[in-house]
Amino acid sequence: MTIQQLINDRVAAALAAAGAPDAPAVVQPASKPEFGDYQANGVMGAAKALKTNPRALAEQVIAKLDLAGIADKVEIAGPGFINIHLDPAFLAGRVEAALADDALGITKAASKKVMVEYSSVNLAKEMHIGHLRGGIIGDALVRVNSFIGHDVIRQNHVGDWGTQFGMLVAHMVESRAAGEADFELKDLDVFYKHSKKRFDEDPAFADLARDYVVKLQSGDAEVLELWHQFVALSLAHCNAIYQKLGLLLNDGDVRGESFYNDDLPVLVNELREKGLLTEDQGAQVVFLDEFKNKEGEPAAFIVQKQGGGYLYATTDLGAIRFRVGTLGLDRALYVVDSRQSLHFQQLFTTARKAGWLPEGADFEHIGHGTIMGPDGKPLKTRSGENIKLVELLDEAISRAYQLVSSKNPDLAEAERRQIAEAVGIGALKYADLSKSRNTDYIFDWDSMLSFEGNTAPYLQYAYTRVQSVFRKADDFNPAARVLITEPAEKQLAVALAQFEDVVFAVADSSQPHHLCSYLYNVATLFSRFYEACPILKSEGDVRQSRLQLAAATAKTLQTGLGLLGIAVLETM
Repeated sequence: MTIQQLINDRVAAALAAAGAPDAPAVVQPASKPEFGDYQANGVMGAAKALKTNPRALAEQVIAKLDLAGIADKVEIAGPGFINIHLDPAFLAGRVEAALADDALGITKAASKKVMVEYSSVNLAKEMHIGHLRGGIIGDALVRVNSFIGHDVIRQNHVGDWGTQFGMLVAHMVESRAAGEADFELKDLDVFYKHSKKRFDEDPAFADLARDYVVKLQSGDAEVLELWHQFVALSLAHCNAIYQKLGLLLNDGDVRGESFYNDDLPVLVNELREKGLLTEDQGAQVVFLDEFKNKEGEPAAFIVQKQGGGYLYATTDLGAIRFRVGTLGLDRALYVVDSRQSLHFQQLFTTARKAGWLPEGADFEHIGHGTIMGPDGKPLKTRSGENIKLVELLDEAISRAYQLVSSKNPDLAEAERRQIAEAVGIGALKYADLSKSRNTDYIFDWDSMLSFEGNTAPYLQYAYTRVQSVFRKADDFNPAARVLITEPAEKQLAVALAQFEDVVFAVADSSQPHHLCSYLYNVATLFSRFYEACPILKSEGDVRQSRLQLAAATAKTLQTGLGLLGIAVLETM
């Protein structure tokens, strides 16, 4: 159990014993050390409900509060806030438990079946900067949910079906006949643009492309074989980027739109049988009263176009039916641009109306903002094109290599390149993850690659700094007891003990920036501890205890950065 939950339960029990059984404890970490380590703020609301004096109620709560072995001081502040100071022996026990366990002593969650849908690229085009945030955030959520004990399914819901694939297959056939396909397919954007240009300008080619669509949808073996080849080539491009970016996604996580194709007419018919479908201008529509416009007209959620074609909405409904009915998911996290918010609201509402998404299934849109340029507009190339993701990753590594080379020119080139990859990719990821996912952020190379402030290079360097202590300490006893006597020791130990609180909060809120803020705080507190409490110059049990605190810091930084998909280095 997390410390916050432990204290919350004890305070709630004391409130109940004091005559406020339904009052929330409202326990949270203290904002300043002088206010203790945790604060319980629920007395104010409880006193208002009971129409009694809050300070008098706080005194009754403290009289009933059992924090033996957890806190060594509990006091009332102001009109009725309760400040809780953790017992150093309790903190020492938490640090020792973390050191003895690969998972830092956290209690595993009651396992749920959780899917994280992320990346979800359109295979017709090469990956670009617009795919970066979803991939980075989704991967962090996969790692965090897996770490706390959930059964996590990674899902890459790729766009691999529809009319555009007739166009692409037709262009691939003709390019191969001219001996140009393999060359063109090295750059998917160019391949797509060439095929689209021909489709728009050459009526004969457009007719050929439409013929291929019909053959593809009817299951023509030869066309399906060509389509499979194009999908495989496109995924190979994606996988190279996933590997370079350090994402966990692979071919086994791919389930494209084509997977649900056979179910689409079935689900449309089911919607009709349930009385949810209305024909409107030839299209099949679910009208949603929950999303009325200013004129009071319900929103139209289109599931089949005029002429019988299907949409993303139809495929997304098919995915929900499969994920609930076949996979039995408890929770699904759709990591997709915030601009798709209305689509997901309407999608989940429609699925619930149809009975395909039960109330107990927690399906959420994990929206994220846009990466902006210095001009405050979405980041593009100078010519206005989307920045290719592979080029962005290469530039991150190149800039990091120049930085590492300037700081450590004597390192072997192979080592500099290894460090550069970890620093460059880590900086790119952390710059994203350290911001609230709901907001846009300004892309800035200098800021993200800085060794000062809340950045990946700073945290990676903090880890190597701790490791350098152990290279100089030849008498470290990893079984030594932790002794907490100095204020800087206690502040660091409190932060280390809060790792479990933070990881569970990130899993619950799907907000990785809370973990980034926590890790930055740990690194900052270690720096203060290092200055205030000499490690290698101390002696005996004190020296061993401080080495243990250093070891717990390194382990926490390594584990926390690992949950963000960021590598640590022994030297930099």
